[in-house]
Amino acid sequence: MQRTSFSRLLFLFFAIAATAQTPKKLTTSEIYHDLQKLNFVGSALYIAAHPDDENTRLISYLVNDVQANTAYLSITRGDGGQNLVGPELRELLGVIRTQELLAARRTDGAQQFFTRANDFGYSKNPDETFEFWNRNDVLSDVVQTIRKFKPDIVINRFDHRSPGSTHGHHTASAMLSVEAFDLVDNPSKFPRSAETYGVWKPQRLFFNTSWWFYGSKEKFDKADKSKLVSVETGNFFPSLGLSNGEIASLSRSMHKSQGFGSTGSRGAETEYLELLEGSKPSDNNLFEGINTNWSRLEGGKEIGAILNPLEENFNFKNPSEMLPQLLKVYPMVSNLKDAHWRNIKLEQLKQLILDCGGIFIEAASEENSVNPNENFKVNIEAINRGKEAIVLKSVKNSEAVPAGLPAGEGRQGKILWNESATLPFNEDKKLEITVNSGTHDPKYSSPYWLNDKGTVGMYVAPEALIGLPETPPLEQLVFELQFGNTTIPFTKNIIYKFNDPVKGEVYRPLEVLPEVTASIPEKVLIFASNAPENVSVIVRAGKDNISGNVSLQHPEGWKVEPAQQSFQLNRNGESKTFSFKVTPPNSQSEGYLKPLVNVEGQTFDKELITINYEHIPYQSVLLPSEAKVAKIDIQKKGQNIGYINGAGDAIPESLIQIGYSVSTIDPLTISEKNLQNFDAIVVGIRAYNTVPELAFVQPILNKYVENGGTMIVQYNTSQALVTENLAPYSLKLSHDRVTDEFSEVKMLAPENPLLNTPNKITQKDFEGWVQERGLYFPNEWAKEFTPILGMHDKSEAQTKGSLLVSKYGKGYYIYTGLSFFRELPAGVPGAYRLFANMLSVGK
Repeated sequence: MQRTSFSRLLFLFFAIAATAQTPKKLTTSEIYHDLQKLNFVGSALYIAAHPDDENTRLISYLVNDVQANTAYLSITRGDGGQNLVGPELRELLGVIRTQELLAARRTDGAQQFFTRANDFGYSKNPDETFEFWNRNDVLSDVVQTIRKFKPDIVINRFDHRSPGSTHGHHTASAMLSVEAFDLVDNPSKFPRSAETYGVWKPQRLFFNTSWWFYGSKEKFDKADKSKLVSVETGNFFPSLGLSNGEIASLSRSMHKSQGFGSTGSRGAETEYLELLEGSKPSDNNLFEGINTNWSRLEGGKEIGAILNPLEENFNFKNPSEMLPQLLKVYPMVSNLKDAHWRNIKLEQLKQLILDCGGIFIEAASEENSVNPNENFKVNIEAINRGKEAIVLKSVKNSEAVPAGLPAGEGRQGKILWNESATLPFNEDKKLEITVNSGTHDPKYSSPYWLNDKGTVGMYVAPEALIGLPETPPLEQLVFELQFGNTTIPFTKNIIYKFNDPVKGEVYRPLEVLPEVTASIPEKVLIFASNAPENVSVIVRAGKDNISGNVSLQHPEGWKVEPAQQSFQLNRNGESKTFSFKVTPPNSQSEGYLKPLVNVEGQTFDKELITINYEHIPYQSVLLPSEAKVAKIDIQKKGQNIGYINGAGDAIPESLIQIGYSVSTIDPLTISEKNLQNFDAIVVGIRAYNTVPELAFVQPILNKYVENGGTMIVQYNTSQALVTENLAPYSLKLSHDRVTDEFSEVKMLAPENPLLNTPNKITQKDFEGWVQERGLYFPNEWAKEFTPILGMHDKSEAQTKGSLLVSKYGKGYYIYTGLSFFRELPAGVPGAYRLFANMLSVGK
């Protein structure tokens, strides 16, 4: 491949790696730490299946103790998990977990990669996993990442030889890594990435084993470890004021959506690695026999002769005294023949120059978003807080864009300011320039893997973006700083910042977004009769003074009135709601309503969703604007439902869709008196794992059932229950689950009211389910319970605990591990009919 294209791809990699929400201002000790990393020329790649699978202790050890260039390759983005911080699931949860991984990497200092694999949910073995993942495509992504990152050692989190002993994604990730390890040096295998990045051969492949893989700590303590490599990962870093265990826990605690907050550890800790490929290190040095000094590179010995003494004689009181030496080696590093290490070390060196020189440069937009090809104001700030003479020569558009992703026409490298201003000591230089956003591909800042529709198991991505954790910043500027006779370009993302009265200075990414978006607030619209309903469409302006018309595309047989409506919005961010009358067909029918906005001949069909949590950067996500509509033959009894929230789900909104009145119950206020007006009480997912108060009010809930009420408890995990007595009769939870959403369902109690009243449940009601049948089914229960459904995954015994019902006094208690929290928000008709029967029982 041509050098310019290769350099652009590498630049994109560094642009992503450098993205953060708030600029980090380093202490002297942190500068020293970065100098140590500059002087280490070696890389390690850690591979596992999901966000939170990575061993942050070992990753932090590699980064902060060994000083290696380290990255984590997560095969998926964790889209199939649960969410403990908010309502987002599936694709939106994948966006959150992607950003949590990036936050973790900013904490421990490593980098992050992904493949195109979609976390479709739990699978019990790798064979099932590869039924959804395109094995060849995911393998291609793993091979490309290794060729691109060029690690000396690769470490797997999971064992490739034990299918069925853990999550199928886990084993599959290890199998892909082992297979890729043997292919990456063969140019005939996945030739496009071989042509782009060259072939590569890591020196060693390890499996990061632990007591978990042996079944218990006791078994692991007794196991023969003579074939294992052990490394001490409990070291304390005086320059950082933290132990490796403390850094690792801070990193792991970024996985907040999964409830993975971790307490820091201090003292000795040992990690064990089994060698799978390559020579075993004799001294537990994972890089033994691998040259990780500057002398590894042609022309590097002379660089090391200058930089290594800086580390040995580092001046913690005045790190700026090494700036002349850093500037001296800059042209030497720029001329390294090894393009891979040249780009890595140039970025590290340039950041050290800024940090040692006390140089702060920033480009901040006055707006939080811009449209394609729009002029916007950018405030430039540059200050020299060191003693070196520095000239700000120019500011221009970034020339470095990835191959296949062109910068705006006519703006690539365009000079925006070139007045060559000297930066006197500690005098803030500020100026305002006008930038044109141009046009890009991808066009918008939204997560690139959501731009095109994929499959259940795979996302679609432009070739140049495969593997990247997020869409690269679309708006960047290059500051040219002159140090004596040396001119160095520094690329900075244009950001948006504002002052919050409570938080102070707040940074957000500058985003390129459409001129207008539209959304239907209710994502699933259930029509239980032939009567028309009003459907709201919200049109939101992405710029000032925009007008056009909005219409509602609908399935065949449905009617929408009026055909279109006009709008005028005056301010960016302003929105207006329009009502359309939607009439369903007489027969059962499913489909999608899609808002289409027309502005000056251009059609917009995206919805803007914002994600705003304190622990990750602000996210703007563009998804196809649509809502599922379903005309369902459904009957129900009862009206007033009480809902006790658990870990978070959208069941209440779904029940409102079919005509129920739903009230949230605060567990602290539960009493016999305030429950008596509810026809049924539903307990949210994992409530008995996350709501401690339930342990104290369970007798009151049992009394409610005894007096004639209906209580439905949705799934909980078998560990960390707030009480073992979550039912009026004995009930033991297990890990039983059915992950195949297409698995056959057997009616174990065909005459039971849950299958007959008021809706007759048939096999058709189990069609169209998503992701899974259910999880954490009970496997032991008292004789008072009646199992209603039987189901199983391929080659497994039938489970009977997915739906249990018992009469208790005058009422009914129902426990279900069926995934209603996924099925109802997805608009699955049969799930609605079955849930209505559960709510109606005894009425």
